[in-house]
Amino acid sequence: MNKKTPCIDFCKFSGPSGWCIGCGRTQEESRQWKKMKPYAKQALLNSLKKRLSQMNVAK
Repeated sequence: MNKKTPCIDFCKFSGPSGWCIGCGRTQEESRQWKKMKPYAKQALLNSLKKRLSQMNVAK
């Protein structure tokens, strides 16, 4: 993977989903990132795209 982490150094976990408004991950996903297998990271990255677009629509 090219990217080490989806983090953009703007961490704020809020709303009913508990997703970070910077990268879209939950706090647990952020903590587990380094331990995740490559396929799990890729699956999460695919989910993050959807999450971030859902958060942008909700604004």
